[in-house]
Amino acid sequence: MLSSQRSEILIVDDIPTNIKLLYEFLQQSNYKVSIAKNAESAFKKLEKIVPDLILLDVMMPGLDGFVVCEKLKQNPRTRDIPVIFMTALTDEVDKVKGLSIGAVDYITKPIHPDEVLARVKVHLTLRHTQMQLLSEITERTQAERELQRALEELKKTQIQLVHNEKMLSLGQLVAGVAHEINNPVNFIHANLHHAERYVEDLLSIISLYKQHIPNPPKAVANKIDELDLDYLEQDLMKILNSMSLGTSRICDIVLSLRTFSRHHEAEIKLADIHEGIDSTLTILQSHLQRSNHYPDIQVVKDYGVLPLVECYAGQLNQVFMNLLSNAIEAVNERDAHRTVENAIADPGMIKISTAIQDSRLLIRIMDNGMGVPENLRSQIFNPFFTTKSVGKGIGMGLSISYTIVTETHKGKLWCEPIPNQPGTQFLIEIPIASTKSV
Repeated sequence: MLSSQRSEILIVDDIPTNIKLLYEFLQQSNYKVSIAKNAESAFKKLEKIVPDLILLDVMMPGLDGFVVCEKLKQNPRTRDIPVIFMTALTDEVDKVKGLSIGAVDYITKPIHPDEVLARVKVHLTLRHTQMQLLSEITERTQAERELQRALEELKKTQIQLVHNEKMLSLGQLVAGVAHEINNPVNFIHANLHHAERYVEDLLSIISLYKQHIPNPPKAVANKIDELDLDYLEQDLMKILNSMSLGTSRICDIVLSLRTFSRHHEAEIKLADIHEGIDSTLTILQSHLQRSNHYPDIQVVKDYGVLPLVECYAGQLNQVFMNLLSNAIEAVNERDAHRTVENAIADPGMIKISTAIQDSRLLIRIMDNGMGVPENLRSQIFNPFFTTKSVGKGIGMGLSISYTIVTETHKGKLWCEPIPNQPGTQFLIEIPIASTKSV
C-alpha cells in the first residue's frame, strides 16, 4: 500500500540546482528520493528499484525525456509507473507529444515546490488507487477461479454421489433378484433330469404294453386315439428338452447378473475382464434382438489372451454397460433411417476386441451406427451433455464412465471415428497389475 512515508520518487535531470531543490523539499515531505543525472543512469537505477513516480526532464544530453519515456512504457516492469515531465518548453505540441507517449502530467520550469508537491500527491494518490483496484481485481479473479473450481468439484461430487447411490441400489437389486431366482430355478433345473428319466421309463412301459397288448379294450383304444398317443410320446420329450434348455439359459442369466452386480466386491481385486464383458452382453441380449423384420445386431468378439486385471470389477462392468448400450442405440438410430432390405444387406454390428499393448490393457468397442460428429467428440464426456431428446437420458453415462476409467483406474477413455467406415469406436486403456493369464 502506498503512502507519502513509503512512496519513492526518481528524479531524472541533468541540472544540479534543479536536483538539489527537488531533493530537499521532497525529502522534507517524507518521500524517498533517488537521483539520476541522465538517461543511462536512470535505466541503471531502474534495474534495482521500481519507484512509485518519476520526475523526468525533457531536455537532457544524449537521450531526451521523450525517448526515455517511450522506453519506459515499452518495458513491462516500468510501463505502469506514472511519469511527470519537467520542462521549460511551453509549446503545446511538445506537451501533447509527451502525453501521447504515456506521461501523466507536466511541470513547467522554473520549479515551484508547492506546485510539484500538489501534482506529485495527486498522481501518487491515483497510483495508489490504481494499485488497490488492480489488487482487488486480482483477488476477485482468483476468488472467481477458486469458486469455479469449487463448483466443478461440487458438480463432480454430486454426479459421483448420484452414481454411487444408483449403482449401490442397482447392485443390491440385481443381486437380490439373482438370489431369489437362483434357488427355485436350480431346483427345477436339477429335477428336470429326474423327470426326463421318469418319463422315459413310463414311455418304455407304454411301448411294452403296445407290443404285448396290440388290441387293448375299446375304452382304452378310444382314449389312445383321443390323446393321439404317438404324437404325445414324441412331443413330451421335446417339451422336456426345451424346458431343460430354458432353465439352463435362466441359470446363465442369473450368473451374469451376479457377475455384473458384484455389489459385495467393494474393494479392488483381480478380475476376468472377458467375464465382465460377457455378463454385460447377456443382460443386453434382449436389446440386441430386434423385431419388425430387422436383423438382430451382431456381436463380434476378438478377445486376446489377457491377464487377470486388478480393478473395481463392478465399476468397469458399468462402463461396459454404458458403452455397449450407446453402441446399440447408435445402430438402432442408423437403421431407423434405412429400409429392412438395406439393414439385411449391411447388418448392424458391434465388435469388441481386447489386447495387451505396452503393459496396458486395451479394450476397443466399435459399432457401425450413426457415429459421433467431430464437433461433439470433445464434449461427450462432459457431465450432463447429451444428444438425446428430452426425457431420453441426462448425459451422465459417459461422464461417469470417464471418471471410473481415468480417476478410479488411472487409465484413459477416448472416442475415435473408424477409418473409412461408418460408426464410432470407444477405447479403454488401463494398467495391468497382474501377469496371471486367463
